[in-house]
Amino acid sequence: MKVRASAYNSLANQTSSNPFITAFGDSIKPGDNYIAVSRNLLWGPLKENTIVSIEGLDSLYIVKDKMNRRYWNTIDVYMGLDVKAARKWGRRNVTICYQVKVLKDSIVNQP
Repeated sequence: MKVRASAYNSLANQTSSNPFITAFGDSIKPGDNYIAVSRNLLWGPLKENTIVSIEGLDSLYIVKDKMNRRYWNTIDVYMGLDVKAARKWGRRNVTICYQVKVLKDSIVNQP
């Protein structure tokens, strides 16, 4: 699926007054491989906890958050507190795959 991608951080000015709790009510922490998706994508194949691969990124990501209703066909890659990395990622068009084979430990960040 082709989508527009941006990145976000756990900062109140980018999320909410509780930036470590997702719109689904899940807790997140820097280092987690999570994405937020626009709500229209939740009507289709992407649901909470769906595992996806993202073009241009090596790790697998889990749908753990949903974006403001104003966004359409968009994902937001979670980058913890690293604002510099989020700005470097910027906005881009990417392809995501959502029926991916999961290998043991492929979602956990490796040291």
